[in-house]
Amino acid sequence: MSDNARQPGLLEYQLPIADHVFDHELDIKRSRFLTFITRVQSEDQAREFIHTIKDMYPDARHHCSAFIFHVDGSNDVERSSDDGEPSGTAGKPMLQALRGSGLKDIAAVVVRYFGGIKLGTGGLVNAYTNAVTDLLPQVSRVTRSVRDIFTLQLPHSDAGRIEANLRGLGVIITDAAYAAEVTFTLALLPGERAGVESQLSSMMGAEVELHEHGHMWVESPSD
Repeated sequence: MSDNARQPGLLEYQLPIADHVFDHELDIKRSRFLTFITRVQSEDQAREFIHTIKDMYPDARHHCSAFIFHVDGSNDVERSSDDGEPSGTAGKPMLQALRGSGLKDIAAVVVRYFGGIKLGTGGLVNAYTNAVTDLLPQVSRVTRSVRDIFTLQLPHSDAGRIEANLRGLGVIITDAAYAAEVTFTLALLPGERAGVESQLSSMMGAEVELHEHGHMWVESPSD
């Protein structure tokens, strides 16, 4: 847990689910455009993903790419590459498509096998744009948000019931530690503490106070 997560600016955004590569193929005038999208959260991760796709398709003429990832307290990092296509016809349109999706922490690589028919500048821009936008609806996403972190200590006899009730209320429980008592770690949205304490007090029949432990990024399913 770290107070570094609480910084001015962005407190919530959507990103692809972890550990999954989404793919799609588009054929335009005999050229094949193979698109791959995954989650990345650093420059190193993005470069590794790009190199992995290049290694998978070493005989392709172009491996164009674009990525965006969030940095706490700073601007997003955005990069793109035309990888031999005419300047501005591949990487930039791909990056624009990623921006338009509203997703961050995302990388796209489009592998092109040239089919012998030139597409022209406008045709290439449209092809690389569509290669990414056609795949984006298939990208499963989660929401990453800054949450206030609290702990709650309970007797073992009450822990199961209270945990089930909290989850039923939509409270995110990030950890449960079992010792002499059970300690739950709760991730609450800013301003949610008082309501949860009130609910817990009703469940327990006595006043309950949560103990604050800073802030952290937490992922939850997107609506």
